[in-house]
Amino acid sequence: MLVQRFKEKSVIVTGGGSGIGRATAVAFAREGANVLVADIVRDRAEETAQIIRQASGSAEAHQVDVSERAQIDGMFDRAIALFGQLDVYFGNAAVIDMGTPCEDMSDELWHRNISVNLSGCFYGARAALPHLARTKGNIVMTSSVASLGGLAGGVAYTASKYGVTGLVNQLACEVAARGIRVNAIAPGGVLTNIFEVMDFAGVDEQVKAVTPLGRFAAPEEIAEPVLFLASDAASFITGTLLRVDGGWRSK
Repeated sequence: MLVQRFKEKSVIVTGGGSGIGRATAVAFAREGANVLVADIVRDRAEETAQIIRQASGSAEAHQVDVSERAQIDGMFDRAIALFGQLDVYFGNAAVIDMGTPCEDMSDELWHRNISVNLSGCFYGARAALPHLARTKGNIVMTSSVASLGGLAGGVAYTASKYGVTGLVNQLACEVAARGIRVNAIAPGGVLTNIFEVMDFAGVDEQVKAVTPLGRFAAPEEIAEPVLFLASDAASFITGTLLRVDGGWRSK
């Protein structure tokens, strides 16, 4: 029998229209959660919600640009209107900078990475906290192995993910007394739609070369650690960055 760790709980997943976000939204729903699937592309969010509903799960789609505070606030208003409470916020939405070095980085690309990857996590956490204080819920954010050293992204992406890890550490200390836990995952190479816009052949060789397990992760292999951190099994874990990188940063 499937254990439903999140039965009668409500979850928001940003970036839920594809990749890690989709896999995690589906996993939360499979374990009983009501899921608000949020994505900047509404059709992608709706597709994930449909996958969940076809498997007899509970999900609604919501379009959001996490870099816009007003849209973040509206997302939380909708989640509470739909489900009545919030138990888990998974701040996962992100963009990449295609490995762009500092001297080639445009202002626009820099600001987009910081505003989505870092400010988006901040806006989401700030809006989530009053709701999570009522349920003794928790936050999980998606950081990256790029927050643990160079050469896993360009300068903007790397800086943004270092910021996410710092945000998690500080928030965990600030809100622990309110019964809220805050953690992050640090994926390595994951087979997502990002590779539709990248030279996969070159990246494939590079990532496998630095990953002791010698392969990419499937999105589902990242979803399961997220669910662990969000579950009662991790009740004494906060302020932690969990590497899910196939050993990348062990080398």
